[in-house]
Amino acid sequence: MELKNKNVFVTGSSRGIGLAIAHKFASKGANIVLNSRGELPAGLVDEFASYGVKVVGVTGDVSQAAEAKRMVAEAIEALGSVDILVNNAGITNDKLMLKLTEEDFEQVLKVNLTGAFNMTQSVLKPMTKAREGAIINMSSVVGLTGNVGQANYAASKAGLIGFSKSVAREVAGRNVRVNVIAPGFIESDMTEGLPEKIKEMSLAQIPMKRFGNTEEVADVAVFLATQEYLTGQVIAIDGGLTMQ
Repeated sequence: MELKNKNVFVTGSSRGIGLAIAHKFASKGANIVLNSRGELPAGLVDEFASYGVKVVGVTGDVSQAAEAKRMVAEAIEALGSVDILVNNAGITNDKLMLKLTEEDFEQVLKVNLTGAFNMTQSVLKPMTKAREGAIINMSSVVGLTGNVGQANYAASKAGLIGFSKSVAREVAGRNVRVNVIAPGFIESDMTEGLPEKIKEMSLAQIPMKRFGNTEEVADVAVFLATQEYLTGQVIAIDGGLTMQ
């Protein structure tokens, strides 16, 4: 898929990996739909002025089906289509299993997994009608390996992999591709706040002996969007953490 003048909707794109992905697609000439649950940070849209592309900001909660439909409708009204969807919005609420409440569990699944379902369902009809589209779902290496204190998060991210493969099979005949990115330890506000001992322990598990960065994850997103014979795949960008 040629990215110039395509329209890319990135959920959870006000900061971090989502924002890096939005910038990367804009640098390739794609129009961008920025999204956050609350109000977008002041000046965020202006960051994209130098790319010479159209940028639209929409706010809403992906975990609510009606909100997802409204946001996609707003994006299509503003840009004409959604050609690429990146389901990046996600939350964590880490606790050991015996301390997890039903609400803790369902809250994370509602955003991370149901949110991706809501957004995917909202874009699929126009994509399949156009016989072109790409959906990229943001999982995690935790969805592949599990992690202590993250049963809810791991379940949501593992579920996203099964969801993506199933949808990929359903829509491949309509030239709509669905793939997954599973990031490992990525430099972020969260990793910056980790104690040095935890950082050292984490780095010791990574064969490449460094954390990744958001730019590298964004490169994978662009790769998946442009490869027209690639669907139903999970790309772990993790410095070799999950290699077998």
